Amino acid sequence: MCGITGIFDTRGRRDIDRAVLMRMNESQHHRGPDEGGLHVEPGVGLGHRRLSIIDLSTGQQPLYNEDQSVCVVFNGEIYNYQELIPELLALGHVFHTRSDTEVIVHAWEAWGEDCVQRFRGMFAFALWDRNRETLFLARDRLAVKPLYYALLPDGILLFGSELKSLLAHGALARDIDPLAVEEYFALGYVAEPRTIFRQARKLPPGHTLTLRRGLPIAQPKEYWDLRFSLDNPCSMEAACAQLDDKLSESIRLRMISEVPLGAFLSGGVDSSAVVALMAELSAEPVNTCSIAFDDPAFNEAAFAQTVADRYRTNHHCDLVASDDFDLIDTLARLYDEPYADSSAIPTYRVCQLARKHVTVALSGDGGDETFGGYRRYRLHLMEERLRSAMPHSVRRPLFGLLGRVYPKADWAPRMFRAKTTFQGMGRTSVEAYFHSVSILRGPMRSELFTDRFRREIDGYSAEEVFRHHAERADTDDPLAVIQYLDLKTYLVGDINTKVDRASMAHSLEVREPLMDHPLVEWMATLPSSLKVRGQEGKFLLKKAMEPRLPQDILYRPKMGFAVPLARWFRGPLRERVRQAVLGPRLAATGWFNQDYLRHLVDAHQSGASDYSSPLWTVLMFEAFLRNVLDAPPTDPVAIVSAAQAPR
Repeated sequence: MCGITGIFDTRGRRDIDRAVLMRMNESQHHRGPDEGGLHVEPGVGLGHRRLSIIDLSTGQQPLYNEDQSVCVVFNGEIYNYQELIPELLALGHVFHTRSDTEVIVHAWEAWGEDCVQRFRGMFAFALWDRNRETLFLARDRLAVKPLYYALLPDGILLFGSELKSLLAHGALARDIDPLAVEEYFALGYVAEPRTIFRQARKLPPGHTLTLRRGLPIAQPKEYWDLRFSLDNPCSMEAACAQLDDKLSESIRLRMISEVPLGAFLSGGVDSSAVVALMAELSAEPVNTCSIAFDDPAFNEAAFAQTVADRYRTNHHCDLVASDDFDLIDTLARLYDEPYADSSAIPTYRVCQLARKHVTVALSGDGGDETFGGYRRYRLHLMEERLRSAMPHSVRRPLFGLLGRVYPKADWAPRMFRAKTTFQGMGRTSVEAYFHSVSILRGPMRSELFTDRFRREIDGYSAEEVFRHHAERADTDDPLAVIQYLDLKTYLVGDINTKVDRASMAHSLEVREPLMDHPLVEWMATLPSSLKVRGQEGKFLLKKAMEPRLPQDILYRPKMGFAVPLARWFRGPLRERVRQAVLGPRLAATGWFNQDYLRHLVDAHQSGASDYSSPLWTVLMFEAFLRNVLDAPPTDPVAIVSAAQAPR
């Protein structure tokens, strides 16, 4: 796990300023505190910060081929590198290290751009081939590892693991993209490939970007996509057995490490399954880490302890106060662009705890998307059954009218909110799902933004992100469509972003066995009835884990990794929210309706409504403006000291 960055002259061989490249590289020191390295030649500069995990003595980067004509900087892990080495040796390649990084260099020489098809892992890398005058950028299939890039007006291309490395260059324009703002307030993150800045982009998941000096700038090229065939005829018993084998293999590959290794253990199904299988595969007790909250409504520590006791793990648990909200500005600096998932706070804390004991931690991330675990999936399928009973041409006017005139009942469970149900019934499936996952839904965003902002986005809606992906889903199965949407949006933009930044702030590598792409591909062949059955999500995973985990772990209600925002904003953060939301920084943009912002604050703090999620979204946008947008242009942002500050 590392940080990469670089500068490439797409037009010629202009000199690369070594001091600028060093500044870009050091802005990501937290990602790789063990070593740093640069490669500079006319027109090309590559930078790398290393967190040593495999081949500690000889795995330094940048890393080269035999004649040093090919150079790579790499962030992540190639889990099948030991299988690829004999194949590459047979082709005549000579290895000088035992690292997975060197596999990338020789795989490029052997297979060119198709090398990524051979890699099983999480990765983002940049490879320079001097003989071909080619820069090759690649990102893993599910975008576990980040990669940002920007083409400057003078033909200079910048890239890096985090936006802060591009900002540290000094020439990246800090013009905010209004379309990204619309996406952020709908989703809580800026969706791939957009970033908050007009000039910068994220390389999408499962894509490469090949740049040849002197040639027109190419577009990213997709090398992988997930197809939900749903045509696997295997029985429940056979599916359980195959899942067991595939999970065990995925976890075994991710336990290869030359440094201390452990796992996050929340007490939920996903992390408990990972720990149970790790315990079976390990000769030594597994190191496990979890967070306990002093608020019982958010505390799963007892369930984590149950699993830890069952498998005799070396369990570490830290108590997090329910008023642990001092990280707001730190998070804004970590994420570089607006990011509104409040579970970033406990994620940051569990990474902080884990780093005291291990350098690598396995997580259960991706389980909900892969196995069908979200409660919203079951609610969506219920609504789909209702929608399918009546043509959309009838539903839209009928239920659209009922949704407009029926009174709201935000206090009731969603299934009993008739207004919400009517609104959902009047939409298409994709529109309804987008509406259900939006933080500020369409009518709220209309009231939030000023006429000036609406003119700037010129009718654009974040719903377009979902429509784009839905058109490519290649399935009409209701569950498969929304799983595909989440794999392309929420998993990438929210979950993976959250875990990458929180872990890297503490120089911790997190590995994700439930996002192993062969496992994800196999699950996509299974019928949806093996994922969600009635009111039970993750049906197959739970059945497969019944011999290993107790019923109250497998079948208890899902809690999530949440924090008490509603109480914070009426109590200890009352004045901070009011000052930030109604303060001068947001007003200066000219984008926000000040009367509506005041309504959100007053209605929430009076108890009339629960606007905690919209307010958190606004609060984190204001924190971004202060901590990132207004930072000095070449300030690399002192993340290391922030991350290591005492609690």
